Amino acid sequence: MPAQLKLNETHNVDILFEDKDLIAVNKPTGLASITENDVEKDSLHSLLEEKLQQKMFVVHRLDKEVSGVILFAKNARTHRMINRQFNERTIKKSYLALVRGSVEENDGIIKKAIREFGSGRMGIDEKKGKRSETKYHVMQRVKDYTLLELNPSTGRRHQLRVHLYSIGHPIAGDLRYGDKTVQQNFPRIMLHARKIELKLAGNKIIAVEAPVPDSFSEILDHLEMISINRGKE
Repeated sequence: MPAQLKLNETHNVDILFEDKDLIAVNKPTGLASITENDVEKDSLHSLLEEKLQQKMFVVHRLDKEVSGVILFAKNARTHRMINRQFNERTIKKSYLALVRGSVEENDGIIKKAIREFGSGRMGIDEKKGKRSETKYHVMQRVKDYTLLELNPSTGRRHQLRVHLYSIGHPIAGDLRYGDKTVQQNFPRIMLHARKIELKLAGNKIIAVEAPVPDSFSEILDHLEMISINRGKE
């Protein structure tokens, strides 16, 4: 069982991995990864720095509504090393997403360029956007939904959400990309950063996995979906 860290009276996080250079935690939904426009509001980054009494270097982030594994470097050297891996796209990331509709192909790749259109909303623009790529694998189809494993090779803002919306399968519960009258029936966005694989100092490769929270799995159970623990078919 992961060790739990109490950040404040509101937020607890599970420590998934920690050494002198790096910490990985399971981010809860509703907590921003880094400080937003209102600097008075807590973020996972600020709370970790306060709790652990040391500087934390941001190497990537998850959307506020998304749960799952997130990394913070404890020193500049590790920060540079991990950033280089992200830039070279050698870090492997795996997400779980419940999307609306039945995805026809069991496996596929979405290659659509993305750019910002204003007010934080991202969208497809093949001429002005940045190259973006997301692989998907169908884990289960049930009723009007499909459970996908997603493996992005690029890390654009809202990439998974925009890519799935662009092919007619918005992520369930995503109020920004999808029909709000339908999406608001879900208590959370059904996107979870399940696993990340990277290289540490000394070329040691580690894979850090974040257990699926109850808020996600209970919805799957309600929709009579397969157990997350079965993994891929």
